Amino acid sequence: MMPASAIFFYVIAAAILVTAILSVTTRRIFRAAIWLLFSLMGIAGIYFWLDMNFLAAVQIVVYVGGIVVLIIFSVFLTQGSGQSLPLPAKFRLFISAVAVSLGLAFTIWILHGYGFLATAPEVPAVEMREIGKTMLSVQSGGYALPFELVSILLLAAMVACIAIAMKIPADKKND
Repeated sequence: MMPASAIFFYVIAAAILVTAILSVTTRRIFRAAIWLLFSLMGIAGIYFWLDMNFLAAVQIVVYVGGIVVLIIFSVFLTQGSGQSLPLPAKFRLFISAVAVSLGLAFTIWILHGYGFLATAPEVPAVEMREIGKTMLSVQSGGYALPFELVSILLLAAMVACIAIAMKIPADKKND
């Protein structure tokens, strides 16, 4: 009989896998963003399951709360957001199938060669104060500068999406 924690893990992992596949295979942009939201929430669930509450909270705040909302607003601001995407070319579908097959074969080869670990390694105890100091430090090893650069990049992407969405068509400029 499998322990309840293993069942919980497999249910969450299956949900992440299914929603990730739906995210990349749906032909509607908004639905893809919603499936991505569910996939990222599942990853936060794995962090909670591993008792890494801070990482789970960061996953929810940064990715679910920030990135997905940015994607959804960008989708709403672009023209034709409710329309379906065109079907990809058959050559691209073939190349994608080959890439997925090679990745699956490589994963099976790695897992067969090394096997699963019977127990997970012990997670070192890290205090929240140390994580905060490391993330907000501007000294070497800190993440404040990369965090600010990513936020500026996301802001520029949002402004570009708005500029593209608000672009006046050439036939309406003369009116």
